[in-house]
Amino acid sequence: MSGPTADQTTILIVEDNYLLLEMLVALFEQEGLRTLTASSGEAALTLLRERGTAIGWLFTDIRLPGLIDGWMVAEAYRSLHPGRPVIYSTTSATADQRRTQGGIVLQKPFVLADVMQLALMMRGGSVADGLRCA
Repeated sequence: MSGPTADQTTILIVEDNYLLLEMLVALFEQEGLRTLTASSGEAALTLLRERGTAIGWLFTDIRLPGLIDGWMVAEAYRSLHPGRPVIYSTTSATADQRRTQGGIVLQKPFVLADVMQLALMMRGGSVADGLRCA
């Protein structure tokens, strides 16, 4: 019997700012997506170990508290889902292009329309022209 496969409507959101995390959860769930949340890289890695094959999307802040940052979380996610894109959020105007290749970079502070476009894309729509795909 094989294990569960990635559900493209389930997203793991990794964000240490509680208010921003709650806003993202509300927006994605409003669009019919299931959410799992972590406020640190360590917590995200635990969720990936426990439920990683069932997670269809990763939305991670690059800078997280603790020893595990968003780059490490994305690397662990991509080892499970090599063909799936990662959505990176950052306050930095320039993210490391080598590390974000094949992903989507969302600049903080967010424009709500961009987050809504992401939700649409996750539900099967296409990437909006305004989002920067690495």
